[in-house]
Order: sequence, then structure tokens, then C-alpha cells
Amino acid sequence: MSKLSFGQIFMNLASDLAKRSHCVKAQVGAVLTKDTRIISVGYNGPPAGTHNCDEEWPENGCPRDARGSCSLALHAEENAILYAVKNGAKLEGATMYTTLSPCLPCARLIFSAGISTVYYRYSYAEYKGLPSDEGVDFLNRFGVKATKFEEQPDQVIF
Repeated sequence: MSKLSFGQIFMNLASDLAKRSHCVKAQVGAVLTKDTRIISVGYNGPPAGTHNCDEEWPENGCPRDARGSCSLALHAEENAILYAVKNGAKLEGATMYTTLSPCLPCARLIFSAGISTVYYRYSYAEYKGLPSDEGVDFLNRFGVKATKFEEQPDQVIF
């Protein structure tokens, strides 16, 4: 019998969550886990109850900030962390699976929350045309293991 690893399941869930995003520019999903259990999930978008970019600005998305990023939305990592904290989850030692490597501000939040490991599917630097993944560099420099997720074929588990 062939089964997916928990890592593959969590990364697949992050990818599925990304499809919930109302962002016109990029859809990102994140899953926070601990000991093979899901603590929290998130995807990028404006705070609940405010607006949906794809409905208000369907052509170009919401207004951009000075760095060309969305000025109104929370990132998937932020949403996952905020929801976990709001519900009293302990994040110390947690693992995050995200479809896009964390930007530097999200990396600082991940570090401060006590998350110990981050797996990402795609590079934020490549997406934004930057020379390096500043968020990944920051996390690795300060002891959070941040690595690109290695897709694995289905494994046989007995």
C-alpha cells in the first residue's frame, strides 16, 4: 500500500489553501504543524470582513506599496500564526509548510513565534526577481531550519 508522507500531505494542503486566496497577483498557503498534527492554516489576503481584491480590483489587484507588494493583505504565514495565537496554540517548536518561501518580515515573525522549521515549495526571491531569499537566509542564520521542500514519490508504509 502506498501512502503520502505527512510532509507531502501538509504541503499539498498548503497548495490547496492557496487556492482560497482572493489575491490577483499571487496565491499563497501555509500550514502550521506539530507532531504530525495541524495547529493552524492560512492563506494570503486582506483581514476577514474587509474586502476581496479579486472583487474590488479584478484587473490589477489592490493598491501596491513602495516595494510593489500588496498594501492591504496579510501573508499566509501571518494569517496562520495569528489564527494559532488567537486560539491559544503553542507555536514553540512548530513546523510551517508554505507554498512560497517567507519574505523577511514574515521570517522575523516566524522566528519570534518560536517556529523551528519551515519548508517552502517555491522561492520568494525567484518570484520577486530578488538576488536571494532574505527570509530564508534570516531564518537559517538564527537557527530556524528553512529549506525548499523536496517532493517525494509515494512511499510504501507497513
